[in-house]
Amino acid sequence: MTRPISAELQAHIAQETTNLAVLWRITRTDGIIITYTDHNEDIIYLTETFKTTNSFAPTSISSKDDLSTDNLDVIGILEFNSTDNDIAEPDLAAGLYDFAQVEIMTINYEDVSQGTILFLKGWLGRVTVQGGQFTAEIRSLAQKLQNNIGRVYTAACDAILGDTRCGVSLGSFTFAATVATTTDNTTLTATALTQAAAYFTGGQITFTSGLNNGLSMEVKDFLETEVTLALPMPNTIAINDTFNIIAGCDKLKATCIAKFSNIANFRGFPDIPGSDKILETAGTFSAGSDG
Repeated sequence: MTRPISAELQAHIAQETTNLAVLWRITRTDGIIITYTDHNEDIIYLTETFKTTNSFAPTSISSKDDLSTDNLDVIGILEFNSTDNDIAEPDLAAGLYDFAQVEIMTINYEDVSQGTILFLKGWLGRVTVQGGQFTAEIRSLAQKLQNNIGRVYTAACDAILGDTRCGVSLGSFTFAATVATTTDNTTLTATALTQAAAYFTGGQITFTSGLNNGLSMEVKDFLETEVTLALPMPNTIAINDTFNIIAGCDKLKATCIAKFSNIANFRGFPDIPGSDKILETAGTFSAGSDG
């Protein structure tokens, strides 16, 4: 695979000894940019400072010319607090690095004016955390070529509540509340929430104050003012923390009619015969019958 490279950098690489360093740029979906280098000193390139680190180790990159997905994992040591925009465990748990864009480049640290070689550009995939370190899968742009394009006919709606295909105005189904009690980072109560059981199940909660301010989580269950989250919040939930909570949608036709009055935009196909109809037989035959 041919990669763009300046004549000066190409000439430097052709020498017997080189001054090469790897640069990493991670751009989160909220616009925060984190930069690293494997060099023993910080490198300034195009107004950005790539910080030296010894807690960030990539595997070798496997790249092929048949458009198959490039393979790369990165292993790093977690920080407990996101100081200096380092990768911290609470931020990973909060999903702040989900689908973050990743660029991996090589540069001549003695003469950065020669430009870089772009090795890989993609985004963060599956991230696992264990024993104070994280392992992140880097998915290249070729990954998009592996995805199926098109709709799947299902009985349930495949739109997201409130998106352009759904059309429901979330303002009518979003409620502000304050934490009254909490036992852990997954369970809380709010006396202002008097809706029927399961009203918020499958919905989303977004904290508007406290240690989790700005962070969101899916609601696993709702019953009698008690909200159970799908996963623990990365930071402690405290009494008097405020939040907004959006009603849940189970994607069924009956719910679309009764709860949201939005059947005109329902995106499911509940009337298409399923596999049970296909497997039905025209009749049954007894053993030893003539026909």
